[in-house]
Amino acid sequence: MIGQTPAALELDDIQRGVLSPRPTPYAATYILFRIDDRAHGRELMRQMSAVVTSAADTTSPLGETWVSVALTFHGLKALGVPREALETFAWEFRQGMAARATTLGDVGESGPENWEAPLGTPEAHVVLVALAPDSARLAAAVDRARPACDALPGITAIWRQDCHALPTEAEPFGYRDGISNPAVEGSGIAGSNPLETPLKAGEFVLGYRDELGGVQAPQPEVLGRNGTYVAFRKLHQRVAAFRRYLRDNSTGPEDEELLAAKIMGRWRSGAPLALSPSHDDPGLGADRGRNNAFLYEQDDPMGFTTPGGCHIRRGNPRDAAVAGMPRLHRMIRRGTAYGPPLPEGVLQDDGAERGLMFAFVGAHLGRQFEFVQSEWMNDGVFFGAGDARDPVIGANDGSGDFTIPQRPLRRRLRALPRFVVTRGGEYCFMPGLNALRWLGDLKD
Repeated sequence: MIGQTPAALELDDIQRGVLSPRPTPYAATYILFRIDDRAHGRELMRQMSAVVTSAADTTSPLGETWVSVALTFHGLKALGVPREALETFAWEFRQGMAARATTLGDVGESGPENWEAPLGTPEAHVVLVALAPDSARLAAAVDRARPACDALPGITAIWRQDCHALPTEAEPFGYRDGISNPAVEGSGIAGSNPLETPLKAGEFVLGYRDELGGVQAPQPEVLGRNGTYVAFRKLHQRVAAFRRYLRDNSTGPEDEELLAAKIMGRWRSGAPLALSPSHDDPGLGADRGRNNAFLYEQDDPMGFTTPGGCHIRRGNPRDAAVAGMPRLHRMIRRGTAYGPPLPEGVLQDDGAERGLMFAFVGAHLGRQFEFVQSEWMNDGVFFGAGDARDPVIGANDGSGDFTIPQRPLRRRLRALPRFVVTRGGEYCFMPGLNALRWLGDLKD
């Protein structure tokens, strides 16, 4: 709140994966475990507390390599966390992502009934995420955690997804990804937009004051403080269909790239339309000091440069005049590609699985992740566009459209198909290191 001194973050108790930007390039893996034996689950927590890297440790012996651990609500129950403590967690987390599917737009082919097993089921308990600059160091990071898992027969690995981030930082549709993230007070890590005031730590880390002056934290304090909520989602991307749609709705290659930029709000290089409205600028796109340094309200209130319905403006309206307060819906977003890239120029689907492992990080599942998904990605009322959905990741069904403001006549794309299909996901709690030890010391 105004006039308050920002609280110093206890970085040595916060998992590094919460706040630290990721290296470029990098490899990553997500491994899902089931706890079959409570005692073994608790021992896993004790051992993981020695493997997980803290946000204070930015000079790890393994370099830009770290391991993070998170638990689902079913995982906390499997560890024997007391009911009175479980009831202090966010109600969305207690329900789980599968139960929130309709709100999130995960319906039809994206519905939980079509998810990869065991995602969205009570068997999903612990998520281990390992990340490193290359596959060799990733293997070393996994090997650090492997003895704890292999020595505990009551812990079973039930799902794994390997991922990667290319030197170009491009996701499967071909756009530079991971550009925009907020600054968190007390973290010591600069945000990507120098024009944005840092957000209160309590927006992203439990146990600190948030933008409204409140403090969210599960109880007891040792369990909730310095933790956060994480939403993991596996998103399949229909790259060939996306390319065909661009081609079929453009007049030629140059118009096709402009159309791609208008849909995303950025050129493929990462250069924003807000700073380069008429052509791509790869130098700008690669410049971390400039490629996110812009606002909307003064220069582009009507969206003639960056359409109000494009993907990045929906995800973060910045200072634009919209219904609601954008600062209350900011979130830390991580995305990591999986599967082989579709070769350039190919317009037919090759049958390969490819897409993005998406991770939301924040202290408010409801007003951050779920609000953005339901109100900004899958509706357009907040900026006066009725029920129009996000053209890239929205739950489109072939009946929606996307409007590009321009003079003298606006341009409208019709019959938007669904380009992104949810393959599964989980709501998780990522505890602080002290909380991992507390979980390991639980007694029946």
